[in-house]
Amino acid sequence: MNNKNFNNQEIETKVKTIINKIRPYLQRDGGDVEFLRIADGIVYVKMIGACIGCSSIDQTLKDGIEAILLEEVPGIFGVENVTE
Repeated sequence: MNNKNFNNQEIETKVKTIINKIRPYLQRDGGDVEFLRIADGIVYVKMIGACIGCSSIDQTLKDGIEAILLEEVPGIFGVENVTE
């Protein structure tokens, strides 16, 4: 992937925009996602609400959020859920 056309702020803005487009679908089922940070091409998010403990959280994270970000944002290599 070539991310020479995007600086870190532009990448973060694009990631946040995509997450905000996904958010209503999660909220419909009582869940949500919070953007935390990007480090070394990994987007760190916190799944909240009904997403916590949901049996579909891994599928939502990897097949949904991660798949879209990998396709749409150069320089992103994965998405990780941060649990506290």
